[in-house]
Amino acid sequence: MVSFPRPRFRRPLLASAAVGAATVLLVACAEPSEDSGAAATTDATAASEVTTLTVYTSEPEEKVDEINAAFMAANPDIEVEVYRAGTGDLTARIAGEKQSGDIEADVLWAADAATFETYKAAGDLAELQDVDTSDLIEEAVDAEGFYVGTRIIPTVIAYNTDVIDEADAPQSWADLVDPQYAGQLVMPDPAVSGAAAFNASVWKNDSQLGEDWINALGENQPMIAQSNGPTSQEIAAGGHPVGVVVDYLVRDLAGAGSPITAVYPTEGAPYITEPAGVFEDSDQKEAAERYISFLLSEEGQQIAVDQAYLPVREDVGTPEGTPALADIALMTPDLQVVTEDKNAAVELFQNAMQ
Repeated sequence: MVSFPRPRFRRPLLASAAVGAATVLLVACAEPSEDSGAAATTDATAASEVTTLTVYTSEPEEKVDEINAAFMAANPDIEVEVYRAGTGDLTARIAGEKQSGDIEADVLWAADAATFETYKAAGDLAELQDVDTSDLIEEAVDAEGFYVGTRIIPTVIAYNTDVIDEADAPQSWADLVDPQYAGQLVMPDPAVSGAAAFNASVWKNDSQLGEDWINALGENQPMIAQSNGPTSQEIAAGGHPVGVVVDYLVRDLAGAGSPITAVYPTEGAPYITEPAGVFEDSDQKEAAERYISFLLSEEGQQIAVDQAYLPVREDVGTPEGTPALADIALMTPDLQVVTEDKNAAVELFQNAMQ
């Protein structure tokens, strides 16, 4: 509401003309004209038509802010509010809201397909009604239509080029258990990072790696950072010059001048698609689907590429200096197995790192 300063009147003694003028002015202030009333009604109507959309996401703040600014410019009738946290914190928040009532967000945009499979099975996600996935790569699309991936985010080995010579850099997951890397490794915490939890389950269920590899990795005593962001910064700073981290953070830091580079492991890279879905409890499903459609649009995916992500559609290119998706060996495990075994894999990982 706009408040106007209260008019101040001064009535000179014996000035009847001034009294009459003041009376007219008071009436004018007390009774708005038809035009001003119509304008006020129009403004109130316009304000009431703005939909507030709440998004829970693990996207870095500056990246989600850029996406939201572009979305709201294209959709001025929708105001986006964001709660940003790591996947572990988001999961805890959602569980608390379910216990006390309804989930308070409209959109979940985070983590991996395994996380979304769990929410789908619990009935927490609404089936998408009007989101076009025809231009997306197959790996990004849930066949049952409850969520959709928004970018391809492989996990890679990264190393500090000022500390580690290229000839000595690890080229595979198997290389990381070599004693030469003892005390030099850093990784994100799977109890906090959705990508790290997904990776733990992929590694545990991979025939080339499995539980033995995870236990052997623990013998090299990796530093466990809270999430992928601090992991990448630790590698770039050289404190622990070799690490396991999502690839776009390596590109971000290298582009800013840090001595860091990525290696796509020879056994293949686990990857997440950072899906987006609409909560069944949402009262703003139409607006929520418009938001997801924007993430998948050519404009939204071009923003993703500019933010150093690999896209989920092939008509927008890839970040500069990035291998083509077809040239990256990706691990493609059974999603049901990874989903069902994720908690056990995280427990195994945590025990191995103690």
